Amino acid sequence: MGRRRSGRDIDGVLLLDKPTDISSNDALQKVRRFFNANKAGHTGALDPLATGMLPVCLGEATKFSQFLLDSDKRYRVIARLGQRTDTSDSHGEIISERKVNFTQSQLDDALNYFRGDTLQVPSMYSALKHQGRPLYEYARKGITVERDARPITVYELQFIGLENDELELEIHCSKGTYIRTIIDDLGEMLGCGAHVIYLRRIQVANYPYERMITLEQLAALRIQVDQGEGSFESLLDSLLLPMDTAVVHFPAVNLTEETAAYFKQGQPVRADIGNLAEGEMIRVTCGDAQRFIGIALISEDMRVAPRRLVVENEESA
Repeated sequence: MGRRRSGRDIDGVLLLDKPTDISSNDALQKVRRFFNANKAGHTGALDPLATGMLPVCLGEATKFSQFLLDSDKRYRVIARLGQRTDTSDSHGEIISERKVNFTQSQLDDALNYFRGDTLQVPSMYSALKHQGRPLYEYARKGITVERDARPITVYELQFIGLENDELELEIHCSKGTYIRTIIDDLGEMLGCGAHVIYLRRIQVANYPYERMITLEQLAALRIQVDQGEGSFESLLDSLLLPMDTAVVHFPAVNLTEETAAYFKQGQPVRADIGNLAEGEMIRVTCGDAQRFIGIALISEDMRVAPRRLVVENEESA
């Protein structure tokens, strides 16, 4: 028998404002303990240096975290010009120092290079896997692994300011984009070197910035719960966004309760799918309350074929 999970069955998405100098996994585990949740997962790691939005999925929401991994992101970054480090950020060792000597026109041209569709070679200090191990493990041993360039898209790159050799930018980009690598490549294009000294993720998908919660706020609320000054439901669970916010960009199809019963058993079902096309991913709800029950694909015979299902507890079923 497998080990029985301990904790509460609580489902939803918390927008954590991750602090600096802590790994995303450490932050995730703290959130799980504050909620006493039996299951949790994050939606794309932030570097220890980085702060900002880290959606944490609890319970059944973990089944849909992949769709947040695939979503666009937006960052504020400050780069120190004139110094290049082995990790492309301030946690690394300085490997070269050069004078900062370029014109505004040269900077504008360099920034424009990164806008739109480009190819990026990931940093050796990344969590990408090679033979089952993250690249940063090889890098720490002085081993360089050949990496293929990967397509990325920078939808928007705003110049915010340049002062005392510190360049501030805002970048809206596709999944899999390494901001540290953009800054390192930019420094080389400008002939002076550069590395990240500040990085903050300010948006994931369409999640609202103002809904972010800090670990300190969560800790204070958990103390209130432990002291009997409130309940998990009233103080903590109310901070969670619905689990289907991770897939809200998919078109929705609502099933009757009778049809949903077959769907929840894993069977493709007939439903009113409007103008949806074969192969399209959809968000499936059921009943008058349009309760979220999973995601599906439109099959070749135009039925709603389950892909990931929500396991409902007795209270929500």
